[in-house]
Amino acid sequence: MILNFSLLPVFGLAIGLLMGLTGAGGGILSVPVLVLFVGLNISEAGPISLMAIAASSSVGALLAFKTKSLRYKAAGLIAMCGVSTAPIGIYLARQFSNQLLTSLFGLMLMGVSLRSYLQTRGQNIQNREVNDIYKACRLNPETGKFVWTRACFRVMISIGALAGFFSGLFGVGGGFVIVPALKKYTNLPQESIINTSIGVMAVISMGSVLLTAYTGTLNLVLGTEFSLGAIAGLIIGRQFSKYLNSRQSQQIFSIFAFGVAIYMIVKSVFNLIGT
Repeated sequence: MILNFSLLPVFGLAIGLLMGLTGAGGGILSVPVLVLFVGLNISEAGPISLMAIAASSSVGALLAFKTKSLRYKAAGLIAMCGVSTAPIGIYLARQFSNQLLTSLFGLMLMGVSLRSYLQTRGQNIQNREVNDIYKACRLNPETGKFVWTRACFRVMISIGALAGFFSGLFGVGGGFVIVPALKKYTNLPQESIINTSIGVMAVISMGSVLLTAYTGTLNLVLGTEFSLGAIAGLIIGRQFSKYLNSRQSQQIFSIFAFGVAIYMIVKSVFNLIGT
């Protein structure tokens, strides 16, 4: 049962803030917010979430392109692969019951939050600098551009395929896949990782939105309200991201996301028992 549509712009604002700060957190939490606080089921929330992610990340990508912190070639390759696998996720989402899809989403969110928190506990700047020479995708120190090896192509293609699949299946942007992968396999600075992730999410989400709109599963009115709030939040979040401690903000996000994941799984199990 729908609780309160008037809060959609407010929730969208919160999601946009997280996207601007982390490049990933907002996208993956938009579906739980719509399910738990607005009252939509996960199949209804997914397309609305994708619309908000597509709109806000498109604005963020344009801003990042102007500041030259968006790696547009890498983003284009990842996004192209993501768009090709998103329809597979959308198709599979229609085959699952709402309870099963909610449980799967909760398990995925739990895994993402645990991994994100553990990463912050083991961060070591010196070790990262030493290990940069072993990254599959490295920047040329003279040109500042990627050295495109076969290993680098394979990494980018794999990131895109996985991000696109989850985008279609759960209605998320895929940033929770893109950001950790870019951290692990490239030596990009944090700002460039976030902005490249936002650029990829813009393309993948837009493709998924068009497909869900064509199939009639997107509520355009609710999606517009949620998207406007997300755009405003992302613009604000980008301004504050440079002043915040990324490690602490990631830990807060991880703890909150883990709690949301537990709640979604428990609620889904009780709903399943009730039926």
